[in-house]
Amino acid sequence: MEENPTLESEAWGSSREWLAPREARGGPSLSSVLNELPSAATLRYRDPGVLPWGALEEEEEDGGRSRKAFTEVTQTELQDPHPSRELPWPMQARRAHRQRNASRDQVVYGSGTKTDRWARLLRRSKEKTKEGLRSLQPWAWTLKRIGGQFGAGTESYFSLLRFLLLLNVLASVLMACMTLLPTWLGGAPPGPPGPDISSPCGSYNPHSQGLVTFATQLFNLLSGEGYLEWSPLFYGFYPPRPRLAVTYLCWAFAVGLICLLLILHRSVSGLKQTLLAESEALTSYSHRVFSAWDFGLCGDVHVRLRQRIILYELKVELEETVVRRQAAVRTLGQQARVWLVRVLLNLLVVALLGAAFYGVYWATGCTVELQEMPLVQELPLLKLGVNYLPSIFIAGVNFVLPPVFKLIAPLEGYTRSRQIVFILLRTVFLRLASLVVLLFSLWNQITCGGDSEAEDCKTCGYNYKQLPCWETVLGQEMYKLLLFDLLTVLAVALLIQFPRKLLCGLCPGALGRLAGTQEFQVPDEVLGLIYAQTVVWVGSFFCPLLPLLNTVKFLLLFYLKKLTLFSTCSPAARTFRASAANFFFPLVLLLGLAISSVPLLYSIFLIPPSKLCGPFRGQSSIWAQIPESISSLPETTQNFLFFLGTQAFAVPLLLISSILMAYTVALANSYGRLISELKRQRETEAQNKVFLARRAVALTSTKPAL
Repeated sequence: MEENPTLESEAWGSSREWLAPREARGGPSLSSVLNELPSAATLRYRDPGVLPWGALEEEEEDGGRSRKAFTEVTQTELQDPHPSRELPWPMQARRAHRQRNASRDQVVYGSGTKTDRWARLLRRSKEKTKEGLRSLQPWAWTLKRIGGQFGAGTESYFSLLRFLLLLNVLASVLMACMTLLPTWLGGAPPGPPGPDISSPCGSYNPHSQGLVTFATQLFNLLSGEGYLEWSPLFYGFYPPRPRLAVTYLCWAFAVGLICLLLILHRSVSGLKQTLLAESEALTSYSHRVFSAWDFGLCGDVHVRLRQRIILYELKVELEETVVRRQAAVRTLGQQARVWLVRVLLNLLVVALLGAAFYGVYWATGCTVELQEMPLVQELPLLKLGVNYLPSIFIAGVNFVLPPVFKLIAPLEGYTRSRQIVFILLRTVFLRLASLVVLLFSLWNQITCGGDSEAEDCKTCGYNYKQLPCWETVLGQEMYKLLLFDLLTVLAVALLIQFPRKLLCGLCPGALGRLAGTQEFQVPDEVLGLIYAQTVVWVGSFFCPLLPLLNTVKFLLLFYLKKLTLFSTCSPAARTFRASAANFFFPLVLLLGLAISSVPLLYSIFLIPPSKLCGPFRGQSSIWAQIPESISSLPETTQNFLFFLGTQAFAVPLLLISSILMAYTVALANSYGRLISELKRQRETEAQNKVFLARRAVALTSTKPAL
């Protein structure tokens, strides 16, 4: 390649100007220019006696003035008001700078206005509060250890488990304050309606008559019937008191709102990490090698954990780079073959999902018919199996199909992170859609297929003959799903994972390694958490103690999964980007919350409540209790509350929201343009540094010749 003679002459001309004496150049010396480089700033604080590049040569020409200028620059940086972490210094110099600033702040703390002192005090209090909250996070060291030994993807599962545990604890506290406490403060709740009490909507007697055997007691514990059916565990227990009904309904909406806000906050923070990780600036290997180390680490254990974390990040980058490089060199025929394979595999996935949904619908419909058979009524164990038939079928489908999805995903030619996303999408669709099919089957039984004129639903608006307290029945189904999911997790850990590890120790060789080598499957485990939490959100209104039970379940699950991870699992041979998990997991959780809100809102607004149980008995709908309670308030309060539901309030609110949204979008666009400009400036600065380095090389190579 030929070089441009004009540019070459200009470069040599500029070099001659740099090689000329300082008085002839009429500009800054080479040492003063090089003093501005970050490498020179770092070099000065390694040893006070070390001079920057070119200082000795310049001293010969300038008579020591360069050393004086260097000392002035050093003193200027020592008085730099920027935080210590932003200075290009070693850790020892940063600590000294921080201590010097702290002592100086103590001297001048009494100076300044009262507003400045309060602002400093508020800022420090805020920082200490954040540090205190971070120190109160449970299992922080355990998560770091898991991330260092098994990768950030596995750590994201336990982080999500801790977050869901927080949601359930908050829901349990609100339930105790807004539901249980008002129930007992209002007096002892009345017992269940007797068998002699009848109404146009039939009779309801949840208690068993006569002597109850141990098998029946066990059946009642696992199915939520018998003595548990009329207990604080289920909806039907709570008495029809107006204030209790309002607090009961407000508790459901408060839990949903708090969960929504916390999940959105987690999703936004995860989105920031995802955008940063997907940007070209942070996925480069130079960032991992030169900027990922934490110089504040103390102790060999922390150092080794950080080394493993960086190793996993580099493995992710290398694996995804190989896949992208292979995709970039594909010919047109190869791309057509890849897309044909993807279409066929997705058709297979759709067929498997359709078969699974039909099976769930069939199992739910057959449960009612099988329960009426005399043989089933005589055998408690068979009756228990029939009651758990939908749960068993859903668990079986969720156990069989996800491994099939994992076998299909590598055949589609995506990166590891993209494969994880597709496996999660298919598995979450399987799990949540199975739950939706179950809820649809129950709705079909409760509302007689949506036909209010049917014989069984015409009198009371619901199927009172089969389901005299349909809210409790729905709560029992969610209770059984939660309990069966816990039993399934325990069975898999005790009967499959631990025996495989024991077989690995008893059978040395290839057979033992094949039997004992197992990895922690992050997509399946995460979808299990989201499925369990969605079940709790659906059933918490009809089974108020379900969040408390789920809290206990998640506590057991955390320690069980931790024991399984460190005892039986090995680090994953193929890793994936944790930033995608930090955003995608809360997004799927948000989808589960949205799905759970549909049947709950439909039950509150459209299905008539049971006439023989629950705090809303006697109302046309559950929501009808709210307008009735508002009517007992003062007239001014009533007018204000009804004004909030009119167009006079909704239209201005919509306009203000639109203006704020447009302002936010414009502000985000301006920030985006500013970021692009800063990136261009950074590239220009990098080019300037390269240019200065070339000039320095030219100066060093040509000066002896002069």
